[in-house]
Amino acid sequence: MTISVEEVFETARMTLFQHFDIRTVTLGINLKDCIHSDFPRFLDNVYNRIKPAAQSLVREAKRLEVLYGVPIVNKRISVTPVSLIMETHAEGEKFLAMAKMLDRAAAEGGVDFLGGFGALVQKGATRSDSALIEALPEVLSSTGRVCSFLNVGSNVAGMNLDAVIALGPMLKRTAELSGNGIGCAKFVVFVNAPEDNPFMAGAFHGVGEPDYSVNIGISGPGVVRDIVAANRDCDLTQLSEIVKRTTFKITRAGELVGRELAKRLKVPFGIVDISLASTTAQGDSVAGIIEAMGIERVGAHGSTLAVALLMDAVKKGGAMASGNVGGLSGTFIPVSEDERMIAAVQEGALGLDKLEALTSVCSVGMDMFAVPGDTPAGVVSAIIADELAIGVVNNKTTAVRIILAPGCKPGDIIDYGGLLGRVPVMQVNRYSAENFIRRGGRLPSPVTSMRN
Repeated sequence: MTISVEEVFETARMTLFQHFDIRTVTLGINLKDCIHSDFPRFLDNVYNRIKPAAQSLVREAKRLEVLYGVPIVNKRISVTPVSLIMETHAEGEKFLAMAKMLDRAAAEGGVDFLGGFGALVQKGATRSDSALIEALPEVLSSTGRVCSFLNVGSNVAGMNLDAVIALGPMLKRTAELSGNGIGCAKFVVFVNAPEDNPFMAGAFHGVGEPDYSVNIGISGPGVVRDIVAANRDCDLTQLSEIVKRTTFKITRAGELVGRELAKRLKVPFGIVDISLASTTAQGDSVAGIIEAMGIERVGAHGSTLAVALLMDAVKKGGAMASGNVGGLSGTFIPVSEDERMIAAVQEGALGLDKLEALTSVCSVGMDMFAVPGDTPAGVVSAIIADELAIGVVNNKTTAVRIILAPGCKPGDIIDYGGLLGRVPVMQVNRYSAENFIRRGGRLPSPVTSMRN
């Protein structure tokens, strides 16, 4: 693939003036061949696999930042789902020991986060899966870099409601142990989880992946917002075309960095995830794009159409620019990490119901939103089940990353600082679905021939 001089200058402009960056480079690592019957030796094998790989990733990523002048915000590791490699060591204290060893390897390797401490339980849980879920509150509250996921459904398998039921109490316990609920920010529950997603907290190295792979997550909402704001009078077809062309340029920059990094690490290049991902920096907001389209405040009527247009244009532009688009590749709409989303919640323009509706047309889900810490576990599970049902029925990835804010009431603000931002606590529906959710079992997979 040839990168033209003009594309290099366009990338420089986006970086200098429009907050463009490579949001994350994630090195996926297979750990299956580290398994050993002797647990201390097993831990050593994993540590010795991760630490040097992490150091190489960080070193080469920093060199590329200097070479191309494009910031690489996060350097991360994803590993084989831990429940798979712990089948012969399925005990709670061993899961905690593994988590602390992973945390140490990530810290000493210099990466920001390590993902993959999770399980695939869409049709049911093994003994190892259950032990991992039970250990999660202590793992998430006692480690700094370890991130966790569960995949609880797919359009083929349906949805495992027994697993969803277990998540309400697990998240409440995690929030209590971590004090301000920060442990919840390191856990995400999926349906149709991709195996090559480079974004945390849901990244993991899938069983269909090679021993190593480099996956790139680009960003650039500031770039798209500026081009949308500069074209306020064009119709929706023209607006889509403008966003497509802009996404094409962003994706090409990601492809350039990803391929060069993979070459330097001597591992296969995986994918570019073309998701637009906001930050709390001024102007770096996905909600800002929606408002630049003409929506007075994100959450107002018309917002779902606007997100749908944005999503479609981003996918088309990214698909033209790279033959290796993967991961989530959509639009993140986290509440805490987007200044305009925060404002919309505080001003009453955006509630939980509309947030859920927006995710029906984007491929990510309800992300980084907070509810009061005393919300009943059954309600937490019901919020998760509602969102994930959208993914199962519509054959798409959806996810939930919900924060239970201990001691907080609707309208309060929790400030985590950094990339996690600050999150306003949102009001939940006061009526209960407890008697429905506790039925458990598995939601049958949908019939795909009748899509209306």
